[in-house]
Amino acid sequence: MDVSLTGFEVSRVTIVRHRECFCDNAVSNLIRRAAAEVEADRGVQPRSIAMTESDGSSTGGVNHGHDDMLTWRAGAERVLALRERVLDRLDTEECSLDSIAGRTLSEPIVAEADSPPESFATMDGYAIDATESYPLTVHEGDVFPEDTAPAIEAGEAIPIATGAPLPAGANAVLKREEATVEDGELTGTAIEPGTYVYAKASNVAAGETLFDAGDRLSPKDAILLGDLGCETVPAKARITAGVLATGTEIHEGRSQDLDSPMLAGLVRSWGGEATYEGSVPDDRDQVVDRIAALADRYDVVITTGGTSVGKKDYVISALEELGDVLFHRVKLRPGKPIAVADLPEYDAVALAIPGKPIGAHAVTTLVARPIFTGDISLP
Repeated sequence: MDVSLTGFEVSRVTIVRHRECFCDNAVSNLIRRAAAEVEADRGVQPRSIAMTESDGSSTGGVNHGHDDMLTWRAGAERVLALRERVLDRLDTEECSLDSIAGRTLSEPIVAEADSPPESFATMDGYAIDATESYPLTVHEGDVFPEDTAPAIEAGEAIPIATGAPLPAGANAVLKREEATVEDGELTGTAIEPGTYVYAKASNVAAGETLFDAGDRLSPKDAILLGDLGCETVPAKARITAGVLATGTEIHEGRSQDLDSPMLAGLVRSWGGEATYEGSVPDDRDQVVDRIAALADRYDVVITTGGTSVGKKDYVISALEELGDVLFHRVKLRPGKPIAVADLPEYDAVALAIPGKPIGAHAVTTLVARPIFTGDISLP
């Protein structure tokens, strides 16, 4: 049974109707509810990424029958399998921390030093050895964040401020509210070693691998990288995508192209660089030529429309001429007639997206997204 987004009941899950799709977050809600609930209800397991005769790909042709149609997750896994080859073709560039969002590391990041470099107090109070018994003799002076802390001897305590380095010989901080000092002797609450201490190397230890090559960074990663003193990181160049609308009615201006701006926006939100390359009429030779030209220029070619079985739907046959169509159609409505092709002669990948806007958004987000993000989990 197909996962349906059209308002019919599927596996006892009723999905909202099309008229609600233009409300805030409605498309995302459709994706989450339909994909997660229906597959959980049916117990669907992802298929292997390997291509078999049953899906038509081992014989060089594309099986368009419904029986062997992939689940959307199996399609997403096949797209994910293409990502490593795309990344391997990209150059490496140094990326500043304020622009790492969505970037993919080309080399691992290894900590060169401990973080924090020494132990610090996280509360105003007294630095003590928590394994010792009260009373403790209060050491003269205070330790502030800008100080080099003196060592304390057995049986001693020293006043300390939040953020100050912990003296050698101390392993905890007794907060001031729980401390009593009389005649230079400290008593207070029994505490454990490590209390109110930000321990040396508790965040990162020198030599620790923090990120692997191929990891995709998010804005929060700039916090850790900045704390380690990194100013730039080696990242792969952004994956480039050329977006091409198909259809004579769009090419001649009789119908508005609703898909291309949306698809370009999705690519950019996933860390890629998208360029709108206009439209092409329903002429097979022109469709082939335009896709080939874009495949020469971009890492990914995204077409919209022309993916079904109509007399003027030429995108699939064009992709078969230019490369290898890995699959055509997934069990998702709307959005079923997506196709994905490897174009090895051009060092490119083609994502052929169906033309209906809601289906285009849903199937691109579920199936095509992994080539940009490396992630097949629900968005």
